[in-house]
Amino acid sequence: MSEAPTTVISVTGNQPSENYDVLVGHNLLGEIPGILGPRTQRILVIHPRALRSTGELVMDQMRTAGFDAFSAEIPDAEEGKHIQVAAFCWQVLGQNDFTRTDAIIAVGGGAVTDLAGFVAATWLRGVRVIHVPTTLLGMVDAAVGGKTGINTAEGKNLVGAFHPPAAVLCELGVLRTLPLNELLTGMAEVIKCGFIADPVILDLLEAKPGEIRDSQSDVVRELIERSIRVKAKVVSEDLKESGRREFLNYGHTLGHAIEHAERYQWRHGAAVAVGMVFAAELSLAAGYLDEATVERTRTICAALDLPTSYPADRWPKLLETMRRDKKARGNMLRFVVLEGVGRPRIYEVPDDSILFMTYQEIAA
Repeated sequence: MSEAPTTVISVTGNQPSENYDVLVGHNLLGEIPGILGPRTQRILVIHPRALRSTGELVMDQMRTAGFDAFSAEIPDAEEGKHIQVAAFCWQVLGQNDFTRTDAIIAVGGGAVTDLAGFVAATWLRGVRVIHVPTTLLGMVDAAVGGKTGINTAEGKNLVGAFHPPAAVLCELGVLRTLPLNELLTGMAEVIKCGFIADPVILDLLEAKPGEIRDSQSDVVRELIERSIRVKAKVVSEDLKESGRREFLNYGHTLGHAIEHAERYQWRHGAAVAVGMVFAAELSLAAGYLDEATVERTRTICAALDLPTSYPADRWPKLLETMRRDKKARGNMLRFVVLEGVGRPRIYEVPDDSILFMTYQEIAA
């Protein structure tokens, strides 16, 4: 892929502190001093163990730029999204006298940006954070939107805050080191954006199967930018998930329950893929969607080696977990369903029996 000029996608909010840019391109770390400004002295780089060398590289560049840079190395993946890990980061910030004009840089996948964003939201009631997502999933979903969170024993992301970043830097070159399985599971969030808002994404996924497996292809870059634009538009209209932003949860209600059932050993995208097939089947059962779109969901997910079913005997536990989901309202389970491609809506489930019958359509 040729190194095209940096793409800038703006996210806007109700007040200036909620405005920021998402940059997509190459060699983006040099933008950080300009984003943070002259008052910032200290930077904490939060990164997982698996990205120690990348974290050190970012720290060295920050020191070269004149900042006092510190490191907080956290456990990999969902193991890092716990209150004990947040407390460790707070300790590092406190021991090094971080003030409100200082900043955090998150380097890693969605779990890292979720945790680092939560730490930034809570330290001194809010310091700036710049996300440098290193996975496809992080670029198109977790790092964009200002949602932060940690997990508890009861479920995923039940504790969190809305805290827009100062910027998101999607450095495309880092995707070269991403295993193919990670790239493909990240595509689940891309598929989601196609079904809820941008049908061109689905057309590209179907027309360019070979190029989708090359992280440096022009097609992958276009898919990333289109997905970010979908999320940026929705977030700009609804930062705190009081309306349209709920549509971004398509496939996530069951997906989060599967992650919980698997003790977070499944990739987020794999769980969301099953959740999207379930949501499509639920849309059909509720009379909103046609069979062809349900089958299209299965076909696109399967072509990217994403799962489309889950064991039949897990349903009671999944239902119990979904009742604790933050998208529920009292005893009422709510799902994002489709009336067609690009036409999402909220469906308040009148009776558990329709969920049970729908689950049989995806049960292995």
